[in-house]
Amino acid sequence: MGHNTPSASSSLRMSSADVIDVEVITENDDPIRGAASRRSPRKQGNVLGRDPEVLQAEIQRLAEDIVGVARDAGGRVGVARTLKAVQAVLTTTRDVLRDRAASGKPLSEGLKDLSTADTAKYLRLLFERMGATYVKLGQFIASSPTLFPGEFVMEMQKCLDSTEPIPFSTVIRIIRRELGGDAVSSAFLYIDDKPMASASIAQVHRAKLATGEEVVIKVQKPGAEGVLQADLGFLFIASRVVELLQPELARTSFSNIVGDIRASMLDELDFGKEADNIDEFLQFLSDADVTQATAPRVYRSLSTRRVLTMERLKGVPLTDIEGIRRYSANPEATLINALNTWSLSVMMCNSFHADVHAGNLLVLEDGRVGFIDFGIVGRIPKRVWGAVRDLSAGVVAGDYRAMALALVQMGATDGVVDIDAFALDIEGIFLRLARMDRDVQVAPMADPVTGRVGVAASLNFQQEDVTKLLIDIAATAENNGLRLPREFGLLIKQALYFDAYSQLLAPTVDLLRDDRIILPDSDYSPRT
Repeated sequence: MGHNTPSASSSLRMSSADVIDVEVITENDDPIRGAASRRSPRKQGNVLGRDPEVLQAEIQRLAEDIVGVARDAGGRVGVARTLKAVQAVLTTTRDVLRDRAASGKPLSEGLKDLSTADTAKYLRLLFERMGATYVKLGQFIASSPTLFPGEFVMEMQKCLDSTEPIPFSTVIRIIRRELGGDAVSSAFLYIDDKPMASASIAQVHRAKLATGEEVVIKVQKPGAEGVLQADLGFLFIASRVVELLQPELARTSFSNIVGDIRASMLDELDFGKEADNIDEFLQFLSDADVTQATAPRVYRSLSTRRVLTMERLKGVPLTDIEGIRRYSANPEATLINALNTWSLSVMMCNSFHADVHAGNLLVLEDGRVGFIDFGIVGRIPKRVWGAVRDLSAGVVAGDYRAMALALVQMGATDGVVDIDAFALDIEGIFLRLARMDRDVQVAPMADPVTGRVGVAASLNFQQEDVTKLLIDIAATAENNGLRLPREFGLLIKQALYFDAYSQLLAPTVDLLRDDRIILPDSDYSPRT
């Protein structure tokens, strides 16, 4: 059976990101009463109270890590990044002192009364001044309410990954170096000298191939790899040293979290991996016979680790009401196509799109839905599929106890979880969600490329509200002795994006109970 307008059975689905697999952490195969098993069996206390043999082995591993990080980063880059870090710290310290003086707080009192919110603000400013790596670290914190305090998650929403573009001459030089000296003149009819976007690691230019196809070229900025290697290596080594000096921090998997951040961010440097993600998604569309959605074709012969050439998809964001109506006779069906395609990919594809904000979902001129920007994808291992499916079934049935049991099954616990109390807390979250304002606001919008003026919609139930709800969920779980994996928060976030889009394009559709919508059940299982 085809999925031209994907429809199937019932149970809710949500998404993950950054290719850090969801971990199930249990003990004695009893997730309700278990404790986190990934923790190191180190004794608590300081370094002086450690077993000498264990301490020696850990120091040796740390030394090996330091050598490896130094080799990957390179000495010259490391020195330059250290100097920039010192400058950023001094500037941010000056800001703190100036603000305290302006508020009449004597400097002699130190910073002991600095609020958590203020601390988060100054940390964000520090991250922005330290550049690409730390901006991305801030974005990681912003997307991880199950790992970090709420004040930090909210403040890091403001971290903007937008930088001054590099000169066009540098772009051409990189393309020539990566693709070969004659590639620019032989393969491309033209390359637009004005970038479509410029971020910390890369910038994107429109182009046209000699064969006539319109494409976009993503070019990695010079020096980006060395900077990330040096910065992330420093953060990883710092986390290992802190754990060595304070063994109780090993209980929080502190260095494991930093190591995961390091691995996922370094993956972004290899555009070949993004190309693989796109090809996997296109293969999934073919295998599932989904014809009403697509992703940009990758031109492999014109792509490398640092240059990615892709088909240019022309369309409008999922919040451009007028544009969607011009390309689709039935905006409600278009939304259902987008949701069903994404849900199927979560269930059937090796990886799935994990950042479905409106800019990454386009309604194309031919009415199909275009998924773009596969730099962030997620995977759900088979071992947690049952828990996610049970959670979905609980949501559909409104069974808060079933939801609590499923969440405990996929999370890490420090002891016994009172399931009935947890279920009551989950019910409170759903009641708050039902009361949340989701008014649609419509305003004119000019296309920056064509100059066409259309109508765009915004929802006040957006990033900040979504983030607050995720923080609420994480805090509720923690208050009940449960730590949920980061990917769970990201799964929920994607589901909430689609819920917001439904208020705009399909306000009468019940995403949980409309039988046109595909939701996970026993008929599907992930490939991973």
